[in-house]
Amino acid sequence: MTESSDESTLGVGRPTKRRPGSAAGGLPVADPRPVFDGIGGPAVVGVRCTACRYPAAQQEIPWCPVCYQPVEPARFSPAGAAWSSTVVAIPVGERRPPFGIAYLDLDDGPRVMVHLAEPVVLPLGARLRITGTDRGDLVAAVEEPS
Repeated sequence: MTESSDESTLGVGRPTKRRPGSAAGGLPVADPRPVFDGIGGPAVVGVRCTACRYPAAQQEIPWCPVCYQPVEPARFSPAGAAWSSTVVAIPVGERRPPFGIAYLDLDDGPRVMVHLAEPVVLPLGARLRITGTDRGDLVAAVEEPS
C-alpha cells in the first residue's frame, strides 16, 4: 500500500463528528449553544440538577456535570450581570468586525456567552437582558434602569 492510498482510506467506515444537526455519514452532534424561548415569558432554557441544584444552559444532558445526579428541565431569567466583555476586531465565521461578546451571569441560572447589540466593552456587573437570537447565538442589550 502506498502512502497516498493510506491517506485516502483514513477514517473510512468510521463515524465522524459533523456540524450540529448533521448525521449523514457521522455521529449526530448536539448544538451546545443555549436556547432562548420567548413563549410563555422570555427565558433561557436549560436544566438544573435535582440534587445539588447546579444550573446548566444546555438541554438534554443526561446528568449533572458536577455531581452526576439526574437533572430536570429549567427556565432561567433572561437578565443578569456582565462577568466579562470584549470587542472582537477580526472576522469570525460569518461575523464581521467589530462585534461585541460578553459572558452574562444570569440572575437565577448559569453563565452564558452572548453577542452584544452594540460593540462596546462593558463595565463588570453591567446589567444586560437577552433580547433574542442571531444565527443561533444569544443577543443581549444593556438593560435600561427603571
